[in-house]
Amino acid sequence: MKLEDFWYPLPSELIAQHPLERRDESRLLVLNRKDQTITHKIFRDIYDYLEEGDCLVINNTRVIPARLLGEKEGTGAKIEFVLLKRMEDDVWEVMLRPGRRAKVGTRFVFGGGKLRAEVLKIVEDGNRLVKFYYDGVFEEVLDQIGIMPLPPYITEELKDKERYQTVYSKINGSAAAPTAGLHFTEELLDKIRKKGVDIAEVTLHVGLGTFRPVKVENIEEHHMHKEYYCITDEACEKINRAKKSNKRVIAVGTTSVRVLETAADEQGLVHSGQGETGIFIYPGYKFKAVDALITNFHLPESTLIMLVCAFAGRNFVMKAYMEAIEKKYRFYSFGDAMFIY
Repeated sequence: MKLEDFWYPLPSELIAQHPLERRDESRLLVLNRKDQTITHKIFRDIYDYLEEGDCLVINNTRVIPARLLGEKEGTGAKIEFVLLKRMEDDVWEVMLRPGRRAKVGTRFVFGGGKLRAEVLKIVEDGNRLVKFYYDGVFEEVLDQIGIMPLPPYITEELKDKERYQTVYSKINGSAAAPTAGLHFTEELLDKIRKKGVDIAEVTLHVGLGTFRPVKVENIEEHHMHKEYYCITDEACEKINRAKKSNKRVIAVGTTSVRVLETAADEQGLVHSGQGETGIFIYPGYKFKAVDALITNFHLPESTLIMLVCAFAGRNFVMKAYMEAIEKKYRFYSFGDAMFIY
């Protein structure tokens, strides 16, 4: 398929610049794949679509304040780091701007000396491996001097940093939020549990590759970024119980889809494990584990909209997007949601 097959025109005023006051008051566009119908709801109505015995799969990753503004030791030249991936203890892969200032051996200072870094190696995409030096606990230093790495299309300042975290986030490691989960409140999740729906937690640390544009015309030639994932025995037990009972596995977000489809066998059962996944899901892919999907509206020509098209059919998804634009839905990270079943 061609890249242009996944393009659509979006008026910039529909890009949500801030979250709604209440998480679960976002709008919900419901797509029924069998009947090819589109229904307009509010996110908390998701409760009505879930059934006893279903398994809701959530990604419990937590966004770290991964942006660091500092300067080159000795010259004071400004630099910006974005932490991408922890390689070992204090060694991270980072993206930096401007890159030409960061030859191997160059040292940088952040937060008035609270954090120092030395470039060890230049790696793929011009990123660097750097070693950090600090006193105390790295995460605490990061909390003091790091900045939340909001997506490039969000230009407003975020007043409450927790609104770019899901209410169930717990494992630090993402450079971007798994945004489909932002709509859930503790109350809504409790209500869902009381209905007899199992909730399984998986982890996928979202990298900035999520925002990397696809640059090849033939999408099959796209090189997918890799991200760390983990799925536990406990999560597998819940997911497989739903599968064996002919109940549904409902993925919250494309990140949960990628974990499930990485961990699934041909029978649709999932197996525990951790590692890196570079799974690229686009139309033609045969889903093994996922029966339904909760997701936000994604950028044109992104790997995320390709995944959604693989799940619901390109024509149906594009028709739904056009209807969402016509009805002035809010798009992207702080925007509204879709439920596809």
